[in-house]
Amino acid sequence: MKRFQFSTMLLVLVSCGLLVASCGSSSSSPSSASSPTSAANVTITITGINGNMSFNPPSATMTVGQTVAWVNADSITHDPVQDGGAWDAGAIAGGATSTPLKMASAGTFPYHCSIHPSMVGVLTVNQ
Repeated sequence: MKRFQFSTMLLVLVSCGLLVASCGSSSSSPSSASSPTSAANVTITITGINGNMSFNPPSATMTVGQTVAWVNADSITHDPVQDGGAWDAGAIAGGATSTPLKMASAGTFPYHCSIHPSMVGVLTVNQ
């Protein structure tokens, strides 16, 4: 009788442990750096306030219809904005990743950080 109770209790404990582990391991915060990046075709890393070396790569190339996301590897907030106002990646906290932006038209798009205008980059979108 005791052997049956022990094995039943062990089975219940193992099942509960697996259930808790599977529920708790899949959560992610909205500022997770890996989530949006996995959906982007091109990823640009924000390295800091370093003029034309603030974005890595400083010049990126992609095609119409692809998406781009910025990963903020710096500790402060940055906001990549196209110089002519065609797009704005939004404020990206340190350690976070922007929502991927889909490029709908071809062209060369110089951009900067709206918070730190000396930070510059260029995004070239081909047909």
